[in-house]
Amino acid sequence: MRYLPLTDAERRQMLQMIGAPSVEALFRDVPEEARLSGPLDLPKAMGELEVERALAAMAAKNTPAGSVPFFCGAGAYRHHVPAAVDHLIQRGEFLTSYTPYQPEVSQGTLQALFEFQTQVALITGMEVANASMYDGATATAEAVMMANRLTRRGKAILSGGLHPHYREITATHGRFVGFETVLAPAAPEGGEDLMGLVDANTSCVVVQNPDFFGHVRDYGALAEACHRAGALLVVAVTEPVSLGIITPPGEMGADIVAAEGQGIGVGLNFGGPYVGLFATREKFVRQMPGRVAGETVDADGRRGWVLTLSTREQHIRREKATSNICTNSGLCALAFTIHMALLGEAGFTRLAELNHARAVQLADRLATVPGATVLNETFFNEFTVRLAKPAAPIVERLAKKRVLAGVPVSRFYPKAKDLLLVAATETTTEDDIEIFATKLTEALR
Repeated sequence: MRYLPLTDAERRQMLQMIGAPSVEALFRDVPEEARLSGPLDLPKAMGELEVERALAAMAAKNTPAGSVPFFCGAGAYRHHVPAAVDHLIQRGEFLTSYTPYQPEVSQGTLQALFEFQTQVALITGMEVANASMYDGATATAEAVMMANRLTRRGKAILSGGLHPHYREITATHGRFVGFETVLAPAAPEGGEDLMGLVDANTSCVVVQNPDFFGHVRDYGALAEACHRAGALLVVAVTEPVSLGIITPPGEMGADIVAAEGQGIGVGLNFGGPYVGLFATREKFVRQMPGRVAGETVDADGRRGWVLTLSTREQHIRREKATSNICTNSGLCALAFTIHMALLGEAGFTRLAELNHARAVQLADRLATVPGATVLNETFFNEFTVRLAKPAAPIVERLAKKRVLAGVPVSRFYPKAKDLLLVAATETTTEDDIEIFATKLTEALR
């Protein structure tokens, strides 16, 4: 009765009221072949204690990132999240708040979003930022669609150094929305000629910094070349901590920045929820997807916050909307904001320095392992290693020895069997590095 409160008589009464002969008749629009012929192959109902035990046993089969030496990255990074972050975002005022349709009762939420936007604009070197998006991958697709609207063109050049998931999601949007995507070949060692792919119908060139293979690049010359061709430069960032130490995209001439904010304030969480960052030039603000929280004063001259720009279809007519994104990752954006506020500018820079220093230490140690070659000349906290044996079996062998050794590139590019992506953050210890190097040496013999 707790979960099925209606009696059979009440169900019959409801069906009679709406003129339906049976519950099954309510699903007549669902094709017969799409319906289940019987119950799913799931365990029968269990008590709460039994469910807790069953799920605990399943969870125990996992190897949590914090329990072993951990060197995985490839777009999702393990960082220390201060306890204050989770404590504050779980306050009822934040945890249960909804979209701020009524600014007079949403001042706390709007101010938090305003601060979030300010932080994102500062670290990306851009002039305006929106109130977050779902994640970095969908933000990149939205950036391309925004570039198409601004240039009135319909083709995007996607770098071979752009995360494969970002490439795939952008291409999927293009297939259904109606724009062309040109996928440059994977570039584990760089050397791309992206401008050679640009023509009169190119709206934008999309690159990543640091790129998927860990290379840190200066895209200033590419930005100038794009602008001469009437195209825009979109820069994606998968590791937001990198913005504490490397030149921000805005200073390189980027027109739009799409980034993943997970690395700040948001744990790995088995892949989500994450938070997308999106920033651009002020002159392009009216084509920016999502919404913008702005500062104002009320009738009595008191400082306050409102939504100054809401271009999503939930707020305005669909044909006028710049995006069909109907919400934003508000709680994750708040976690990002709190973590950034706790760090401060100096702390953010120091965190980035720690990440880079630990990655340099890792690269130096792996360079001494027979059969392992570090490919990168430049990197932040992630780089590519070429192994003398296929990387995927090596990773599996090390996982059995309780070392999560990184991400085989073959997961994304099957032909790149000998490449391994490894990342180090402030959570990586010297002991972790030594264990990894020792186990890798044994595995490569």
